[in-house]
Amino acid sequence: MEFSTGFGWTRLPVLAAAFILGSVLTASAQIIPPFSPGPAAADEEAETAEAPDVNDPDVMKGIDVDKLDWGQLAIDAGTLNDIIAAKKRAQAAANNGLNWSSNANTNGSSAVTVKQSVFEFWDTRIGADMTVANEPRTMSELMAQKAANGGSLPQSSGSAWATATAPGAGQIWDKTALEARVDPGSEQSKLGASLTKSVPLSGDTSLTLQNGYSVNQQGTTAVPGIGGHITRNYETDQSAKVTITDTGTSVTAGQTLSTTDDKWLRKVGAEQKLFDNVTVSGSVGETSQGAINKSVTAGFKKSW
Repeated sequence: MEFSTGFGWTRLPVLAAAFILGSVLTASAQIIPPFSPGPAAADEEAETAEAPDVNDPDVMKGIDVDKLDWGQLAIDAGTLNDIIAAKKRAQAAANNGLNWSSNANTNGSSAVTVKQSVFEFWDTRIGADMTVANEPRTMSELMAQKAANGGSLPQSSGSAWATATAPGAGQIWDKTALEARVDPGSEQSKLGASLTKSVPLSGDTSLTLQNGYSVNQQGTTAVPGIGGHITRNYETDQSAKVTITDTGTSVTAGQTLSTTDDKWLRKVGAEQKLFDNVTVSGSVGETSQGAINKSVTAGFKKSW
């Protein structure tokens, strides 16, 4: 006798797939995921941790809440702007305050310079240059100062000055510089002005023309039987300077005439920038005695 299932071999794969799928679902249902508190449980733990202790001191003890001035916490936007503007004005005043500098001289004295800006539009400044003699504290310092000053002690002196830079006059010149200086100790004073015009020659070459005028006054102290008198010297100078920006080279030619001389005194010079902040310059000029004045200098300048 033969038995037949009636399904046939073609249905065996379907039954196998159903059996495998049922096994997987049963295994997944038996896996229990680990416990993880939700957001609500985390907030409850944070509140429990931050809850104050009954033994903590009461910071509001003795304070009447009804009498507190809560209006102090309200800040108007205009008031905040006024505070910021006041801080900026205070900072600007500090930057424009007195600027002091001091350098020690070889003869034992100190060169002290003080200056202050008084008007920003014309870059007006006032200041004083002083030579302060240091009192020798020991015999060796006394002998060293006398040796450096030809047998005498250095004397304190000083001069006051004021400078201003004003705009020019259209196409005639670009800038006007004014200077006044008074030295009460030596009874000297100077008042000068210079006019500057810059003309570009090419992309990296420019020409600067300058005319200067000054009046130097020298007074003498009156002595018994001889009255003091004042002498004035008028001086003018003209110069032309060619600057080559790419190479850092400049060549200057000029001449000077004063009432104490009867002819123009000519001068030529050149300056070369070697590298950052280091320059070498030389000049050759005439003197009123007829001799030739030659000089070569090297300089280092650093600002910070």
